[in-house]
Amino acid sequence: MALQEEMEVQGNFLFRYRGVLPLIILVFGLAVFIFNKYGGTPLSEMGWEENYYFICFGVCIFGLLIRMYTVGHTPKNTSGRNTSEGQVADEVNTTGIYSAVRHPLYVGNFFMWLGIGMLTQDFWFCMAFTFLYWVYYERIMYAEEQFLRKKFGAVYTDWAETAPAFIPSFKNWKSPKLPFSIKKVLYKEKAGILWVFVTFYAFVLIGNYIETGEFALIQGFWLNALIAAIAYYIIVKVTNMATGFFNEEGR
Repeated sequence: MALQEEMEVQGNFLFRYRGVLPLIILVFGLAVFIFNKYGGTPLSEMGWEENYYFICFGVCIFGLLIRMYTVGHTPKNTSGRNTSEGQVADEVNTTGIYSAVRHPLYVGNFFMWLGIGMLTQDFWFCMAFTFLYWVYYERIMYAEEQFLRKKFGAVYTDWAETAPAFIPSFKNWKSPKLPFSIKKVLYKEKAGILWVFVTFYAFVLIGNYIETGEFALIQGFWLNALIAAIAYYIIVKVTNMATGFFNEEGR
């Protein structure tokens, strides 16, 4: 198989299972965190660990905001769908953030997961994560772009000439075609928001257990935020199932 076709096949496979990467990061990240924690991290010894958690959280939120802005301005079936038939796209997004970068959702994902990786307090783990993300998503982006090129032809290639693949450039910025949909953002991003707070609280609990030898709920911001995220997820999920409140035509 030629390299071009091989990368496309690999990309389509990874696209269907792209949710696996966060689990890999989480498992190995926790292992590195535990190993470093038992060795005594410099931040913990200096009493800066709590502040560092908020720095990591800020990186995650930055990525989440990129995702929210992207999702809020997109029409239905344009940002890649994980279906049994493969990828789905009814049109090419070329306005808003898509006029600055071709894969804004993956840019957002990178920062969200980098924030999680930073919790390990291990520079080399973060470097390894960045390399893995690049190799993993390079193939997914290649497969997506091959799909769009075949389906939309010159519409896609003309847009690709002006918008970078991953590092944004705003010199050709075009205002979003659609208004921002808060309903779509609240519904589509509920799982991502919950995942962030569950992960952070897991690191807090494990870190406290290693330091004290006792497993106990840690009161404060992280527990309150986790409870709020769980409540938000349940309310949005149940409300939409019962009333369809968050469904919007064409969004």
